[in-house]
Amino acid sequence: MANLLYHAFAFLALFSYGIYHLISATRACHASSSTSRVAVATADHAARPYYPLALPAHRHHLLHHLPLYLALLSLLATIAAHVLLSTGEARPPALRLAFLESAAALLFFALLSVSIFLLPLPSDVLFLLAALSFALLSASSAHSAAAYQQSELQSKCDATSSLVSAASGAAAFVLAISPRLFIAELALASSIALQGLWSLQSGVSLYVDAFIPEGCHRLLGLRNNSPTSCDLEDSRLRAFALLDLAFTIHSIFISVVAAIVYASITTVHTVGGLVRRHNGGSYEILPRSSSTSALSDMDHIQMKTLSKSTTQA
Repeated sequence: MANLLYHAFAFLALFSYGIYHLISATRACHASSSTSRVAVATADHAARPYYPLALPAHRHHLLHHLPLYLALLSLLATIAAHVLLSTGEARPPALRLAFLESAAALLFFALLSVSIFLLPLPSDVLFLLAALSFALLSASSAHSAAAYQQSELQSKCDATSSLVSAASGAAAFVLAISPRLFIAELALASSIALQGLWSLQSGVSLYVDAFIPEGCHRLLGLRNNSPTSCDLEDSRLRAFALLDLAFTIHSIFISVVAAIVYASITTVHTVGGLVRRHNGGSYEILPRSSSTSALSDMDHIQMKTLSKSTTQA
């Protein structure tokens, strides 16, 4: 039960922060340009590691930076959980070392969060350090996957988690080099949300009997503390295929959510720009050359008419 609660907590923390960063980055991208053209707004936008809440200036400092404080508390709680898991004598040494590696990577993230307040660093430096932290987290998940046997579902779950962390690290590294690449910031926020979904999927597939794949079962009271194992090779392949299918569905879901968020915010800003134009916020100026030539032609015609009238008189 404790393991399932841990995975549910990781889902709430990662998924909510990933969606929050996705929405905040998209809003900041469109707010960076006063026009309604998306291409101009995207070119003017520079990625940031963290976006405060868009609240009035008189609000308290804590409310403005509430997401960062919540993320820091979540990181500290997760670090404590990983340290406790590494002290369990029932686990093999390789797995205990993997938990310590995860705790070290999460501690690096916590230090980065604190540095935003105490030691403001440039965004490219923060993204580079975040990429290093994601790389450490990916390595720890890979080591955790290698510590289990191939017949155990935990190895598949940790291997997939390692791939998602590697994708997050790659996106953060790209942002460190090119902070104006908006698609990389969307990929970073989406990968964080995807990591949260996969944490929930791992907890359900490993610790909820109704969702454990057919042919696999939990092993209780063993020294290696394996949560779920498959007896037959066919059962293992079927279980791994189901996990791959679940990961694909989660990836498609995150992609659809990202597309909906981007399209919704783009529509709101586009409609707002049209309303401002309709109310007189901006207008198109006629070319001076065409209007000047037109006035000259009219003056020429009037002069010819006047001279003809004078001749007839």
